[in-house]
Amino acid sequence: MNLVITGNPGVGKHTIAKHIQNHDSSFEIIDINKFSMDEGLAEKDEDSFEVDVELLKTKMKEKISGRSLIVGHLAPYVLDEPDIDLVIVLRKNPYDLFEIYKNRNYSDKKNKENAGSEILGIIANDSISSFSLDKTYEIDTTNKNPKQIVEQIHEIIEGGNNRDLVDWLSLVKEKNDFNRFFEY
Repeated sequence: MNLVITGNPGVGKHTIAKHIQNHDSSFEIIDINKFSMDEGLAEKDEDSFEVDVELLKTKMKEKISGRSLIVGHLAPYVLDEPDIDLVIVLRKNPYDLFEIYKNRNYSDKKNKENAGSEILGIIANDSISSFSLDKTYEIDTTNKNPKQIVEQIHEIIEGGNNRDLVDWLSLVKEKNDFNRFFEY
């Protein structure tokens, strides 16, 4: 099985991947960002990574084994649907993410870009477009510990339809808080 863990920065992708691997050591973790840096396909500036997505996509195809646990927000853009069995999109309340980003010393612009992406569900949407709705499952990590999240993932792997319905846009609209997350 090739399993993808994706989502915006701060949702817990690497933490959950490590917990999954601790439960099943047969998975090889492939960190897309680290792999792109190791292969010389990305350059880091003060606020982000610039990645050669097309070349990374080719290299990722070569790297994936029969039992890969692929981690990273770039997954929908650098992986092909036939190579992937299951995609887990981790989601988190954007108010919580905003605090995580502040603690990581992200710039205000980067805070808003990442939290805005989470509110709009961009990675979830792009994962469904790239891998299909049948293979893509969203999990809201807000107020869940890693054990609960991994249990939910294992239920999904076993064939359960244990996906969360995530709608942060309604929450932000209800609070009339668009200016906090979006420049317009």
